[in-house]
Amino acid sequence: MMVLGLMSGTSLDGLDFALVELSQLNGKYTSSLIHSKTIPYTNHWEGRLKAARLLSGLKLTQLHIDYGRLLGDLTNQFLKGKPQPDLISSHGHTVFHKPSIGLTLQIGSLEVLAEVTGVKTVGDFRKMDVAKGGQGAPLVPIGDKLLYSEYDYCFNLGGISNYSYSDKGIRKAKDLSPCNIVSNLLVNSVNLSFDEGGRLGSKGKVDQILLGELDSWDYYKKGRSLGMEDLEKDFLPTILNNSLSLEDKLCTYYEHISKVIGNNLSQNDSKTLITGGGAKNNFLIKKIQEYSTSRIIIPHEKEIDFKEAIIFAFMGFLKIKGEINILKSVTGAKSDSVSGVVI
Repeated sequence: MMVLGLMSGTSLDGLDFALVELSQLNGKYTSSLIHSKTIPYTNHWEGRLKAARLLSGLKLTQLHIDYGRLLGDLTNQFLKGKPQPDLISSHGHTVFHKPSIGLTLQIGSLEVLAEVTGVKTVGDFRKMDVAKGGQGAPLVPIGDKLLYSEYDYCFNLGGISNYSYSDKGIRKAKDLSPCNIVSNLLVNSVNLSFDEGGRLGSKGKVDQILLGELDSWDYYKKGRSLGMEDLEKDFLPTILNNSLSLEDKLCTYYEHISKVIGNNLSQNDSKTLITGGGAKNNFLIKKIQEYSTSRIIIPHEKEIDFKEAIIFAFMGFLKIKGEINILKSVTGAKSDSVSGVVI
C-alpha cells in the first residue's frame, strides 16, 4: 500500500511529507521511502500556528479549517508528478496537549484535507488513547517496535526529545526533555531559525547555576508526556529570562539535555538510533556520547528528517488494516488502541 505521511512538529520548521510503500508478509512489516520533502511554513502560517493557543473558540475552529485546506494544497503540490497514494495519514498540528485533564487537540481538518486531495485520509490518532486514560504520546514507538527492531534504543531529537526501547519484549517509551524547541527559540533572538551544528552553543561555557535549575525541573520527577504548556510554566522563563550570553545559555542547555538523554541510555554495548533535527547538531551529539557508552547510530539524512512522517504513514496503514497502532505500555492507557479517524 502506498501511504503519504504528513507531520508537523512542535518546532514549526515546516510540514514533512513522506510517501512510503508499506507491506506486511508473514507478520513482518517493511517500509520503503519513495519520495520525501519538507515544505517550510511561510512567516504568515508560522505566526498563525504559534498564536493558535491564544485564539477564541471560533477563531481556532476557523484555523482548523484553514489549516486543513493548507494541508490539502501543499499535498497536491508535493504529489505533482509522483505516484498517487492509496491513503493520506496526517498527524495534524498540536495546539493543546493536556492528557491529565483528558485533553489533546490537533488541528487540520481531515474532511477538508480529504476533499481537497480526493484521497482517503486518516488522522486524529491521539484522542482515543487519551480517552483510555493514556498520555496520547509518544506514538512513534509502534514504528520503532515493528520497523526498527534492530536497535536497542530509538531516539527522536525533535522539538521534544523522546525515545523508546524494548524491556523484556514490552515496548516502553517517554518524552524525555525539551530539545530543538528551546534552542530554536533562543537563536530566534539573533534572527536564526536554528543553531546549525551546535556552532553557537559550542562557543559558550556551562553555567552551573542555570544547569542546576534546569536539572531540577519538576517534570523529570514524574512526567511522561511533555507539552508546550509544561515548558511555558517554568522551564522557558528560567532560561529565556536569564541574563547570560546566548552562547552560554545554549551551551548550558545542551549540557542539560545531553545529561538527561545520556543518563537514560544503557551504559553497556547497546545500539542507539538517533533521528530528528537534533541528530544534525554535532555538538549536541558529542555531548550525549560523553554521558553514555551506547553506540550512537546517525542514519542517512532522509531518515533523520522523515522518520516520524514515515511512522505516521505506518500508523495509518495499521489503522486501515484494523491492527494496533498505539501501545498502552508506552502511553499508560488501560488498553492498546487501533486509533485514528478515517475520512
